[in-house]
Amino acid sequence: MTFDNQNKKTGLKRIFSAIENSCYGFYWMKENETAFKQEVILVLLLSVISLFLNINTVERILLIASLLLILLAATLNSAIEVIVDRIGLDLNELSGVAKDLGSAAVFISFAIAALVWGGILCSNT
Repeated sequence: MTFDNQNKKTGLKRIFSAIENSCYGFYWMKENETAFKQEVILVLLLSVISLFLNINTVERILLIASLLLILLAATLNSAIEVIVDRIGLDLNELSGVAKDLGSAAVFISFAIAALVWGGILCSNT
């Protein structure tokens, strides 16, 4: 597959193509990343729980957004891993560092979600 810079899609075709590519990305993650499947279950479960909490709309949005941040970080981490693996599967210190940094980003996203949930839940008790 080659990139054709002269015949880029525009308008609605570009939007529909972007949606199609995003759907393929979600499908790939579902098929290939066990952690992502677990994170989706966690996000769905906690999002539903947030609907039953005695909190205001802004707090609920913050709770759910903090969970979506986990999925964002996990997706970017997987993208880093795929790119590193495409370059080569042999052990390389920088490749390992790149993967570790992606993993650290996922950890940070979990920490942010925990802080947001803890802060909101504790302030409403």
